[in-house]
Amino acid sequence: GKSTLLMSIFGQPRAASGQIIYQGTDITQKSSHYIASNGIAQSPEGRRVFPDMSVEENLMMGTIPIGDKHSAEDMQRMFELFPRLKERRNQRAMTMSGGEQQMLAIARALMSRPKLLLLDEPSLGLAPIIVKQIFSTLRELAATGMTIFLVEQNANHALKLSDRAYVMVNGEIRLSGTGKELLVNEEVRNAYLGGH
Repeated sequence: GKSTLLMSIFGQPRAASGQIIYQGTDITQKSSHYIASNGIAQSPEGRRVFPDMSVEENLMMGTIPIGDKHSAEDMQRMFELFPRLKERRNQRAMTMSGGEQQMLAIARALMSRPKLLLLDEPSLGLAPIIVKQIFSTLRELAATGMTIFLVEQNANHALKLSDRAYVMVNGEIRLSGTGKELLVNEEVRNAYLGGH
């Protein structure tokens, strides 16, 4: 349910019922290209990168919705956010570690200058030190005013980052509140934080 919700916002698959309102506009039936060119970017689960392309080529793919007018400036910003990508700028994506590929997938989404970033399980399968780096970068992005819609199995990291948080069970929202409220909620602590 969580990943489907995220993908439905991006128009893949289209929502079967209800409405998705973004900045006052119903985008429920809009194309993914329309959605992307109007300020929503997605980094789907599974570190999807173009394996045979270099880091720079992957980043340039992120400019397709908005054009490449600011690509040099934006690429430099990605290299500041993710210094490992700068070191690997000419390397093919398939030869990078899982953590580096996740950084690349997020950076590629950011190349479209989104107002809303959809992230699906960015910490999945990554070493704790890489997870810490990614969440540090997400905090930095949130501080700039970017809205981040995060689906994340690492409840502790996600709730510490979140202004608003929702717990979904079997496709239905069970709990909602601020990240801080849910971090201390007994039901959340017992179910998702090991009671700590």
